[in-house]
Amino acid sequence: MNIPYKKTKDGILLEIKVEPRSSRAGIQGVSGNTLKVKLTSAPVDGAANRQLIEILAKKTGVRKSSIEIVRGDTSKNKVVLIRGIESI
Repeated sequence: MNIPYKKTKDGILLEIKVEPRSSRAGIQGVSGNTLKVKLTSAPVDGAANRQLIEILAKKTGVRKSSIEIVRGDTSKNKVVLIRGIESI
């Protein structure tokens, strides 16, 4: 799967659309320039955001602390910065 991203001086930026409360969690594919990710967590008290960061950390092999949601903290559409890598 070819995941679209933008390179920055700090790492890479990903545009992500999440689908909370799904029956299964994981990366579902790409739609245009957006990565689609299903989450089993509900968007309550940041649980869905934490699960998204866990999924991205496993996929990229970086620590969870290297991943930051820079835009869309309470939205289904998010922009995520992953520090310390140059490509996926």
